[in-house]
Amino acid sequence: MGKLKITAKELRAIGYPESPVIPVAMNVMEKNYKHHTKEEAMEILKAVLAAPVEYANDAMLALIAEKLLPKALSFGEGLGEVSLNKEGVHFNIFGADHIEQGALHQMYAAAKLPVAVAGALMPDAHHGYGLPIGGVLATENAVIPYGVGVDIGCRMCLSIFDIDTKDLTQREAFFVRELGEATLFGSGAQFQQSPDHEVMDNKLFFEMPLLKGLHTRAWKQLGSSGSGNHFAEFGIIEIDETDAVLNVPAGKYVGFVTHSGSRALGANIANHYTRLAISKRRLPQEAKHLAWLTMDEAEGMEYWLAMNLAGDYASACHHVIHEKIAKQLGRKPMKMVENHHNFAWKEIHDGKKVIVHRKGATPAGKDVLGIIPGSMTAPGFIVKGKGSAASINSASHGAGRKMSRTQAMANITHNALKEELAKHNVKLLGGGLDEAPFAYKDIEVVMQSQKALVDVVGKFTPKIVKMCGAETNRTRKAGKRDAVEGE
Repeated sequence: MGKLKITAKELRAIGYPESPVIPVAMNVMEKNYKHHTKEEAMEILKAVLAAPVEYANDAMLALIAEKLLPKALSFGEGLGEVSLNKEGVHFNIFGADHIEQGALHQMYAAAKLPVAVAGALMPDAHHGYGLPIGGVLATENAVIPYGVGVDIGCRMCLSIFDIDTKDLTQREAFFVRELGEATLFGSGAQFQQSPDHEVMDNKLFFEMPLLKGLHTRAWKQLGSSGSGNHFAEFGIIEIDETDAVLNVPAGKYVGFVTHSGSRALGANIANHYTRLAISKRRLPQEAKHLAWLTMDEAEGMEYWLAMNLAGDYASACHHVIHEKIAKQLGRKPMKMVENHHNFAWKEIHDGKKVIVHRKGATPAGKDVLGIIPGSMTAPGFIVKGKGSAASINSASHGAGRKMSRTQAMANITHNALKEELAKHNVKLLGGGLDEAPFAYKDIEVVMQSQKALVDVVGKFTPKIVKMCGAETNRTRKAGKRDAVEGE
């Protein structure tokens, strides 16, 4: 096996920003992974790029991860230190027996912020960056960029089609082809020809300097899906009883579900305004990435506007994909259900105006519909919120990880994944060991832990699943949707 060699051009192609991370990544991989194949090395680099916080303590990959994470400014910069409160605001924990200590510590730190009003921790919670994944935090007149997260407006979208579910088996090749044509996967994925959508005409793209510089790339990524845990999949929808809110007759249907966010647009907004927030409010080490911007500050209002644009952009990405699928199926969906997570909303809690951050949490206000996925083999659920004040009108956004990506890749074998897929009769296109079902908590346990928060009104069982994987490096031949896969 030849010595591993990685170029800066290859790193930029999969979405790595310019220096200082590129030379560091090249050095780390060529020194410590020299016996890996180029394909294996690039998969590792994609995983680090998708979730750098999960590699912050990795013996070899931490050097790359730290270059991808926003840094606090040096001592003396900004407006001075901000102390945490001695006692944090109360927050309820759902499914506490299955939540790791790292997520709890992060939530306790967030609860001590001077701007915190209330909080909650969802049963799929795990350690994140700033606010834990599955963390919900209500603040007064303040928005925390890393309380929202890097992938702003990460979103679920479901189309329900009145198609015989047997078609998924009998016409599998058709559904596989359409799934492959509907979207691109990968951190750097871009289309050669971009679809038209009104979101790209938003005046903020031409008025805010940061957004102006992101407009071209955002347009090229419109309708793409990213990497990590993002997916597009066909499966079987089961509705046992007709629900007045969902308004779909009881029965079985073909469902198409997508999970992705605001791509490079959201990541750049998150990192830019996190740096600004840190420069204005220097917090203790355990909370330094929870720095906030007030809504009275120009930077706070800028972030709010940019965040909402990123949310609209994420929604547009899903709609572009679902419109392609509906056109190829020759059917209009009977119903579409969609919801953000990784977002902040202005809401009323206990009679007070607050900003509610849901980082990896689903809005679950009274009769609000949402989608909570499981894994590539575990079922997902269409839910209807109960409007629980105890969870600040929130629920989990999925099953939640029980293994980090590093742990998953070290402990799960390709044979085990293959056997699990066969057991559940799931066809996987792309995907990797870091997203194997074994890396996730039991979705049934998670749902049991939040029975007081949502009612289940439908079930989705995956059958054909598309995720980012090695095959997305290939260039698609010119055809009915001429595009180049960016990774």
